[in-house]
Amino acid sequence: MGPEALLQYMWQHRLWDPRRCLTTDGRRITVLDPGLANPHAGPDFFNAKLRIGSDLWAGNVEIHCRASDWHRHHHTDDPAYHTVVLHVVAESDCIITRPDGSVIAQMVMPHAPDFRERYSAMVDSDAAPACRDELAATPSIYITDWVTALGIERMHAKADRVMAWHAELDSDWRATAYIALARALGFGTNSDAFELLARITPLRHLLRHSDDPALLEAALMGQAGMLDRVDRHSLEPGPEQDYYERIVAHHRFLSAKYGWPASPRPAWRMARMRPPNQPRRRIALLAALLADGFPAGRRIYNLDSLDAARRLLDVPLPSYWREHHDYGCRTAAVRTALSASSVTTVIINAVVPLIYARSRVMGDEQAAARAVDMLTALPPEDNTIVRRFASAGIPVPDAFTSQALIQLHTGYCNTRKCLYCRLGHRYLTARAMPFPR
Repeated sequence: MGPEALLQYMWQHRLWDPRRCLTTDGRRITVLDPGLANPHAGPDFFNAKLRIGSDLWAGNVEIHCRASDWHRHHHTDDPAYHTVVLHVVAESDCIITRPDGSVIAQMVMPHAPDFRERYSAMVDSDAAPACRDELAATPSIYITDWVTALGIERMHAKADRVMAWHAELDSDWRATAYIALARALGFGTNSDAFELLARITPLRHLLRHSDDPALLEAALMGQAGMLDRVDRHSLEPGPEQDYYERIVAHHRFLSAKYGWPASPRPAWRMARMRPPNQPRRRIALLAALLADGFPAGRRIYNLDSLDAARRLLDVPLPSYWREHHDYGCRTAAVRTALSASSVTTVIINAVVPLIYARSRVMGDEQAAARAVDMLTALPPEDNTIVRRFASAGIPVPDAFTSQALIQLHTGYCNTRKCLYCRLGHRYLTARAMPFPR
């Protein structure tokens, strides 16, 4: 946040000493209403109500670091600024007048002397979170209220993405579920690649072949570029080599039939990844989910319990992928590509957002409540962000809370938007007003 934005913040939240609210020519200022913050072009605050000396004023307020910024920003000839009744500055280096020659009242912001230093110390801190040392002394009610708001904020953000897909896909909820599940199977590292794979391999094409698992596998593996990565000479002659050649032939047929483009291909990240986590197995799982008409795409929106969600995702891998993590690469046999913790992650990142997004579109409050209940019933995620807040003293009992803390990190801490965070705001404002109110 720049110096001018910091001044706007102080004005909006009344972080000034009322005993020192004077115009530069010595008149007393009483702020009855600081006005409504304006994020668009024009004065910074609309419809403020002020008493300046013995006169009552209603109008707009403009804020600058230096009074001369008024001229530098070309406000003099802009009619939008003719209704400004108070010019608030950090440094008064000139007098500002209206086109008719009347002087605009000007005030130097009378804030606590060390407010800027405290703000800078917070946003420039190497601590994570920046207010880490303050959290232990923060009453739990403030933390709980903010965590609740952040959890809902994150659910809305994820639902917004789902709703954008839904609109893009001509309001097809099943195709939306396909994109969401595919993205979730990327588990962050390959989420963008999985989403692109789903986009370049349309569900409407795949559903025409949902009775043939080999064709589904061929379509997705081929579009993912996984077939091009195989060294044919490494395949064992016989059934294994024959299996791979059939998959290649199937993809060639489907690609020609539907006119799928040869590019772009997803950019997969596979370095330092354990065999069970390699994307090929998860692509095979996506193919298995699409078999028999993609039942998950229909049922996912009406799930009423975590057990039902887990059963929906408990789809066996195709037989070949139970013993391979790549074509020709055998590994320990498994039944499914997802561990219990991975299933939980998919529920958090796909199932819950899908239910919540549809509930917003349909106005179904019960479904929205079910989505929230699912998160509160799931164990918290275990990652660096969550552990960092937990070590700072914030309890993390469930996935709703861990999602809220991820939102806090990505939306506020990581971008150092401390002033927009309720905890940062409380910390700064409590120390910005050592004067009576």
